[in-house]
Amino acid sequence: MAKVAVPGNGNVFLLDIEGTTTPITFVKDVLFPYIKDNVQEYLSAHWEEDECKQDVHLLKKQADDDSKHHRSGPVHSFDQTVHTDEEKAIQEVVDNVLWQMAEDRKTTALKQLQGHMWRAAYTTGKIRGEVYEDVVPAIRKWRRLGMKVYIYSSGSVEAQKLLFGYSTEGNVLELFDGHFDTNIGAKVESKSYQRIAESIGCSADNIMFLTDLTREAKAAEEAGVKVAVVVRPGNAELTEEEKSHYKLITSFSELALPGSA
Repeated sequence: MAKVAVPGNGNVFLLDIEGTTTPITFVKDVLFPYIKDNVQEYLSAHWEEDECKQDVHLLKKQADDDSKHHRSGPVHSFDQTVHTDEEKAIQEVVDNVLWQMAEDRKTTALKQLQGHMWRAAYTTGKIRGEVYEDVVPAIRKWRRLGMKVYIYSSGSVEAQKLLFGYSTEGNVLELFDGHFDTNIGAKVESKSYQRIAESIGCSADNIMFLTDLTREAKAAEEAGVKVAVVVRPGNAELTEEEKSHYKLITSFSELALPGSA
């Protein structure tokens, strides 16, 4: 692809993660399977710890709420003569977690337990955050030119920091000036990008947003943010209209920066 010029007044990069800095398959093929494969072992190992007790309490509250509102959940059938109380309790939590994941639910209770499990996996080296090989060299170049770089992802700020703190490229957190998640607003709402500009302390047209999703690109454009759509393996197919409307890149190295010649 031809080089995509970054506007002369653009001195802030705002980066999406999934499909932009990181393969879209990482969450689906690495993070979620890790939870499914290890949740029982994790709960057994941490059952008596305060943090785990809080996670389980939140999951039970969610299950009670689901029951009151007649949302279907897993059916439990246990033989008391086979299971101890703790084994039974752990199995019930496991069944609930697997059911919620199968339903693609995004409850706070589920996300909290997943976050704690991923933290343990990252810090013990069981998981490494995947980052495309063109990402880190490009960001280092941008920073040498005095540009600021921020992350904006649907994943929590804690999850973002784990991914980049324990990545395939090592700890690269120093490359980022800040992190935003959906606490600032949904990525498909233009007001979110206005809030980000206000938080950074710059005008919207100083920001260049890189994302793989055109509905996010559209919201950013409506806020006055400059946009390039990132085309990576496995990302959603673009329509011909989208291809002609947006600036497209397949690598961060395809961005032509002001003053970098």
